[in-house]
Amino acid sequence: MTRAIMLQGTGSDVGKTVLVAGLCRAARNRGLKVRPFKPQNMSNNAAVADIPGDDNHGGGEIGRAQWLQAIACGVAPSVHMNPVLLKPQTDVGAQVIVQGKVFGEARARDYQALKGRLMDAVLDSWGKVGEGADLVIVEGAGSPAEINLRSRDIANMGFATRADVPVVLVGDIDRGGVIASVAGTHLILPEEDRRMIVGYLINKFRGDVSLFDDGLKAIEKFTGWRCFGVVPWLKSAARLPSEDSVVLERLASGETRALKVAVPMLGRIANFDDLDPLKAEPQVEVVFVPPGKKLPADAGLVVIPGSKSTIGDLLKFRENAWDRDLAAHRKRGGHVVGICGGFQMLGRMVRDPDGIEGSVTEAEGLGLLDIETVMEPEKTVRNVSARSVPFDLPLEGYEIHLGRTTGPDTRRPSAIINGVEDGAISADGKVIGTYMHGLFGADAFRGKFLESLGIKGGGIDYRAEVERALDEVAAELEGHLDCDAIFGLAR
Repeated sequence: MTRAIMLQGTGSDVGKTVLVAGLCRAARNRGLKVRPFKPQNMSNNAAVADIPGDDNHGGGEIGRAQWLQAIACGVAPSVHMNPVLLKPQTDVGAQVIVQGKVFGEARARDYQALKGRLMDAVLDSWGKVGEGADLVIVEGAGSPAEINLRSRDIANMGFATRADVPVVLVGDIDRGGVIASVAGTHLILPEEDRRMIVGYLINKFRGDVSLFDDGLKAIEKFTGWRCFGVVPWLKSAARLPSEDSVVLERLASGETRALKVAVPMLGRIANFDDLDPLKAEPQVEVVFVPPGKKLPADAGLVVIPGSKSTIGDLLKFRENAWDRDLAAHRKRGGHVVGICGGFQMLGRMVRDPDGIEGSVTEAEGLGLLDIETVMEPEKTVRNVSARSVPFDLPLEGYEIHLGRTTGPDTRRPSAIINGVEDGAISADGKVIGTYMHGLFGADAFRGKFLESLGIKGGGIDYRAEVERALDEVAAELEGHLDCDAIFGLAR
C-alpha cells in the first residue's frame, strides 16, 4: 500500500488546497513520486482530466484544485484524484460527478443517503491513484467537526478511518478563534476519529510568530497534539488558481490600472480562474462585481464567465440590472467576452426544453449576439487545442458544457477547435463568445487581444508563473513546517 497523509481543516477555506499543493511540490522536490487525492469536492470550478482506459471519451471532470495539485506533482491529472465532485446548481441541489462522469442530480438531503453508495467509488479510485506512487497527500472537505454528518461521511474521517490514513488538522488563525476551533474539534470528535489525528498546523499567520507561543501551549494543554508549525500568510498563493467561490471578494487586482475588466459574480459562477491570466497582467485591473453593485462605468471590458445554471443566472443578471449596465457599456464602445454559460447568455434566447437546469425552460438573452442556445442532455467534456480566428494564434483550453448554439453570428467564429468552428463574434467585432475555457492562458493570444483594446500586454509566461508560485509556496512550507515529520508519519 502507498504511504499517505491527509490534511483536514477546522472549517472551510482554511487553506487546505494550497497547503496540499505546496506539500506535493515539496515532496516532488525531494525526489518522491507523489499524487494528490480528494475523496469528495464541491465546486463549480472544474478541470478536464484523463479517464484511464477510456479511449472513446473526451475526458472527465475533477475539481480544479486537484488539477493544480497534479501540476504540483508533475503528473497528468486523473479523474481518480477526485472521484466525487458536486457541482451546485441550486441552493439545495447539485449535479453529482463520479469518477469524471455525470452520475445524476441530487438534493442535499438525498445526497446524504447516496454517500454510502459512493464510498465504493472513492475506495476504488483510492486504490488506483496510489499505483506507482511513493506518497499520496489527501485533502479533506469542510471539517471533521461536522459530526452531524459523520455517519455517512466520505470526505473526512469517514474516509480516513476506512483507508487508515493519518490526519493533520489545519487551523486558520486569520479568521480568529483558532485555539477554540482546534481544541473544540478535539473535544467533539469521537475517540475513533480523534486517534487518527497525529498533530496540527496553524495557517495564515501574519506578524511575529513568537506572539502565538502561548496559544500553542494552550492548544497542547487542551489536546495533547503536536504542532507541525505555523505557516505565515503565503503571498505566492495569490498567484495560484482559486477553486472556491467563497474567495471571490478577494480576487480583484486591488489597484487602478490601464484597463479595468468587470466580471459579474454570477450566483452559479463556474471556472472563474479563466480570469487569472488577465489578473497577472501589469496593465489590467480585474474587478469581480457582487450582486447589488453596478458594473463599473469605467470598465473597458466586461467578461461574463461560465455558469452552472445559465438560465437561473441570466434571470439574476437582470434582477441586478446588469443588463442595463451592459447595454450602457456597449453604447460607450466597450468590449464584451462571454465564456461558456456567459457566451450562451449573450444571445437572443436560451431554451431548456427538457428542464435539465430546472423548472424554468427558457429565458430571453442579453441580445448582444444574434444566436440562440438549446440545452441538450449530452455534455461536452474535453481538453482542446484550437486557433483564434481574429488573431490567427494558437489556443489551448478545455470545454465543459451543455447546449448547442446556432445563429447568424456563428458565421463569424471566434475559434476553430479540432477543425470545427466555435463561438461567435458581433458585426463590429467588440462582442466575442466562446465555449472554450482557458483562452486567456495562451500568452501570445492574450497579448494581441489586449493590444486590440489599446493595452500593452503579453510578455508573461502564465504557466511558468504558476510553476514559480508553487515552488515559492513549497519553499515557505519547508521553512515553517516540520515536513520531515509530516512525511514521516505517512502510512
